[in-house]
Amino acid sequence: MTVTAIRSLLKTATIAALACTVLASCSTLIGPRDVNVSLSKMQQGLERRFPIDKRVLSVLDVKLTHPQLSLQPERERVALSVDASVLPPFIRQSWRGSLAMSGRLVLDARRNAVYLSEASVDKVSIDGMDESQQRQFAKVASLVADQLMHETPIYTFKPDELRYAGVQFVPTQIRTTGNGLTVTFEPVK
Repeated sequence: MTVTAIRSLLKTATIAALACTVLASCSTLIGPRDVNVSLSKMQQGLERRFPIDKRVLSVLDVKLTHPQLSLQPERERVALSVDASVLPPFIRQSWRGSLAMSGRLVLDARRNAVYLSEASVDKVSIDGMDESQQRQFAKVASLVADQLMHETPIYTFKPDELRYAGVQFVPTQIRTTGNGLTVTFEPVK
């Protein structure tokens, strides 16, 4: 090998090492970024998870359909209303109506998803039940809402939403806005 060939090889190796160093440092140069998720995008994702069938207290069969999301940015909450069908034991006729609940949005970084927490049942309206029965059913609805919120994500991030410019990101913060969510992503360290 000649001196010129060795110099050329060293020059190429040095440039390659420098390029690798620059590319590796790019991931630390890229800072947090905000991504907006529209209400319609969240609604579409949620609709794919319905209908939901639940057995509550090992007695009542509850079917939830037609989810409708709305935003409450002034309270940092999201409202969810669903149609409900309840089949009590020993009765062949089901009760039909609706449930309205709300909760605070939280990120689950392990599942790359947004969930509702601190769920509260805001309204229960079941046809064929008087007011006292509806109050009692509201307690059962609270259990359903709590289970639903822990098991059903409002939105799940796609893998391509977690990568940007060759860098892996993780969601770290979420804010409710008038037209959707703003999610802050930070590079994985």
